[in-house]
Amino acid sequence: MNTSIVLQARQVQAPIFSPRLQQAVRLLQMSSQEYAQALRDAAELNPFLEIDPSAQEGHESVAETVPAAADAAADIEAAAAFDRITAAPASGDRHLSHDESFDLMQRVPLPDSLRAHLHGQLGVLRISAREMAFARAMVEALDDDGYLRISLEDVGAALGETGADAERELRTALRRVQALEPAGVAARSVAECLCLQLEAASVHGDEPDTGARQLARRILEAHIGLLATHDVGKLAKALDAAPQEVQCAIDCIRRLNPHPGWQFGETEARMVIPDVTVKKVRGTWRTSLNASALPRVKVNSTYAQLLEKHGAGQCAAMKECLEQARWMVGSVSQRASTILDVARAIVARQKMFFEHGPLAMKPLGLREIAEEVGVHPSTVSRTVHNKYMATPAGVFELQHFFSRGLEHAAGGASAPVALQGLIRELIAVEKPVAPLSDAALARQLAQQGFRIARRTVTKYRQSMNIDPFERRRAQGGEIGAAA
Repeated sequence: MNTSIVLQARQVQAPIFSPRLQQAVRLLQMSSQEYAQALRDAAELNPFLEIDPSAQEGHESVAETVPAAADAAADIEAAAAFDRITAAPASGDRHLSHDESFDLMQRVPLPDSLRAHLHGQLGVLRISAREMAFARAMVEALDDDGYLRISLEDVGAALGETGADAERELRTALRRVQALEPAGVAARSVAECLCLQLEAASVHGDEPDTGARQLARRILEAHIGLLATHDVGKLAKALDAAPQEVQCAIDCIRRLNPHPGWQFGETEARMVIPDVTVKKVRGTWRTSLNASALPRVKVNSTYAQLLEKHGAGQCAAMKECLEQARWMVGSVSQRASTILDVARAIVARQKMFFEHGPLAMKPLGLREIAEEVGVHPSTVSRTVHNKYMATPAGVFELQHFFSRGLEHAAGGASAPVALQGLIRELIAVEKPVAPLSDAALARQLAQQGFRIARRTVTKYRQSMNIDPFERRRAQGGEIGAAA
């Protein structure tokens, strides 16, 4: 078999993305914070590009000075590095030097979790390694509320320890963890949790009324069911005490915390800067750009005039830097115009959401907005990525307004956000002692014309950080008993 290599020339049409087009795509997809940092980095590398100091809030206007010729020459040497901006990573991926990365905010302690807080207290106890292992296993078995929801046998099985001796050691470890702060942790029921807090208050002298505290303990240990009904008369009769004394004991219980673990593990809200704002002015929804979201950049006219006068044809690198600076200034305007056009199109399509809330959200696709604005759907996708809109109802990411529709039995379609709002309303009006399961929610939605599977209800409920019905039922009973 004879083989040969043949060279052929043929013409083909294929999209070619220039470096500037690739850079424009990256800049469009950046968030406001990342884009502002990219502008500052570009201004540091390009002598023709500068941040307009008069546009920065909280800064006085700085008079521009004409640099000497030697300074301009030094700037020319630094200008060649400007091309690196097209290959520079986003600000979040940029490696900082030791001096640049120093930030006082890095010294702010992170919020401690409940388990880390308890492990820290265990670390100072002088106990054997075996006792420490049992105590730490008990801490790891706690839930976010601070309760021990599983049996001691299960904890022992996880450790591989069974028998009467292991059970005795586990009970000792439980009492040791229950003695830690916060008071009430490692309880197995709400009554035990509140009793532990009463005991801690007695030790520290936080509750001076000993009679009310003792009566409160009796209520929690034997009559917590009557406490949930708020029937002071029956409680007084059952305890053989005066109604005033019973009321004092109930007030003592109300000052306790049935969820001691809730004060730990809180995460701070992530700060975002809205790119656009939406307000209702004289009955019309107006969309405008947030002028303070980005620094204003401009071309340094002094450097540009010097280059055109003395060396426009001799220094190609500086000429390229000037063109890049002018392109960067234009890209800022183009980016802002694209974001504003997309935001206005979203507001026009989702007007009912702004008028009536999430239940009125309509299905919306990227192609619909792209056809209205006159761009490609991929451009809309990059535009809404990490961009935020400030509305009277709160701050939303632009992607929040896009979703596929779920058909209704009577015709039409609804957005998943609307169904999530409906699920939230159904859960809000449910009985605390008999909450709705995901299957029951699906049946109620089906009665209203929405054919939705139980697993879809579960997905929506989890996305809204709503507990399952078993936990809501337990919390409803505990809160009712504590009240």
